[in-house]
Amino acid sequence: MARLSVTPTRMNLNTLKKRLSVSKRGYKLLKDKQDELMRQFLDLIRENKALREEVEGLLSDSFKDFLVASSFMSPEFLEEAVSLPTQKVGLDIEIKNVMSVRIPKMEFKVDKGANKEKSIYPYGYAQTSQGLDTAIEGLNEVMDKLLRLAEIEKTCQLMADEIEGTRRRVNALEYRTIPDLEETIKYIRAKLEENERSTIARLMKVKDLISVEDQKEQAKKELVEIN
Repeated sequence: MARLSVTPTRMNLNTLKKRLSVSKRGYKLLKDKQDELMRQFLDLIRENKALREEVEGLLSDSFKDFLVASSFMSPEFLEEAVSLPTQKVGLDIEIKNVMSVRIPKMEFKVDKGANKEKSIYPYGYAQTSQGLDTAIEGLNEVMDKLLRLAEIEKTCQLMADEIEGTRRRVNALEYRTIPDLEETIKYIRAKLEENERSTIARLMKVKDLISVEDQKEQAKKELVEIN
């Protein structure tokens, strides 16, 4: 704790009391925000772990199917079969505000052109193997989950940065700002009480002196009357 460099006056005391009240209220709000961010962050971490394991398993299966398909087809023919896609895929990204964190919401936008019934397979079935069909179907199914995984990981990164920033502000308020204000308020109160006691002592001293002077005057009057 460090006492602030301020003049010990009642005006400064009232100002510091207001600052202390605002700091405590801000600390409470930031602590609640930090706790809620941590709760959401841990939920996302658990979802991320489960989804990553699922995506890695599905991708592994698709790669195995591609490996099987490539063993029955020449590399040139395999490349030619998948070189002309039948669909165009775009990415739509929206921004959501969650606890002051701007997180992305991503979604694929598939453009099938004029023919809405176009197949995901960009080749004929006569000269390709079933393994290639299975691999492409598996990749098509995993894409949405892969995008969700990317969305969650980016959200976790942004939330982690916000949690760290919030934690620093909470610690600054808890261990520096609030204790410094409380220490300074305590010091000003002590100084004001000391000044008040000094003033009362001076007043009592003046009162005693006035009383002594009154007694002397009264004594002089009595002597004059006697004479």
